[in-house]
Amino acid sequence: MIDAAAIFRLLGDEVRLRLLRVLSHERLNVTELTAVLGLAQSGVSRHLRLLKDAGLVDEEPAGGFTYYRLSQALASGPLAGLWTHIDSDAGGMGTSPLVRGDEARLQEVLRVRRENFDPHASDAGLLVPGRSWAAWARALGHLLPPVEVADLACGEGYLTLEAAGWARRVIAIDRDRAVLRRARALARKRGITNVIWKRGDIERLPIEAATVDVALLSQALHQAADPARAVAEAVRILRPSGRLLVLELRPHDQTWVKERLGDQWLGFADDAIARMLRSAGLIDVRVQLGARRAGGPFAVTVASGRKRELSRGSRRARATRR
Repeated sequence: MIDAAAIFRLLGDEVRLRLLRVLSHERLNVTELTAVLGLAQSGVSRHLRLLKDAGLVDEEPAGGFTYYRLSQALASGPLAGLWTHIDSDAGGMGTSPLVRGDEARLQEVLRVRRENFDPHASDAGLLVPGRSWAAWARALGHLLPPVEVADLACGEGYLTLEAAGWARRVIAIDRDRAVLRRARALARKRGITNVIWKRGDIERLPIEAATVDVALLSQALHQAADPARAVAEAVRILRPSGRLLVLELRPHDQTWVKERLGDQWLGFADDAIARMLRSAGLIDVRVQLGARRAGGPFAVTVASGRKRELSRGSRRARATRR
């Protein structure tokens, strides 16, 4: 017998409805659900336990993880009609900004699965043992000369440490002390010693002019108060013929990123990025699509440009000063 009163009490909670809606699309583990819903892991686990005890969620161990999905009772059993009504756009859930944010974050979780070639991703055809984007990035690093690199708004340092594998030296800048502490700890754990960590803002870089060969702005401009100034600062620290590499979000409508992630901008059009690079004095500017997941809310632009070489007169003047 179904305890109707208990079921309706459980379904009367907004968080549990969001959780069930996400699980109706894909089976997920607790860590993934935490990322999608933006809740503490303890809270997600508590809601899952209540829903599982009520027979609304099924638990499936796989590959060392425990995955959850909508139960058969809700998906196709005696409660299927009730769930269809609750889940329908007519009930207002589908138009809720909160739910649309959940769906966007779900797409990002699934994208990460695919890029990691997770054997539990929905498209098993992507599974190729031993293949990984990290390995390809490191392999391409073997083709690059040892250069001085600046990773601007480095975050927890994952890109910094990858660059350290092929660069002579990396200067990593971030304004968040706690984030820099975690990045330093990760570098120590991996035995990486050719990184200089500095606290600073990408619009006022604590780096001398013309001292690096490559500047990286990876997913940084949409969090800058003045993106054009951040680009100009990156160009300022480049040596003549140095290059700026930008990875940035294309325009999107996911307004939840402003509150949850502190984003200042909802992405940039390709021509806007190109204008910023050219206005900062770069030449040979290239802009192209970097990544897009079908049906996902986010796409990434890859852009680059080169700083002009010094004229002969400028080179002679510099040599004279030395």
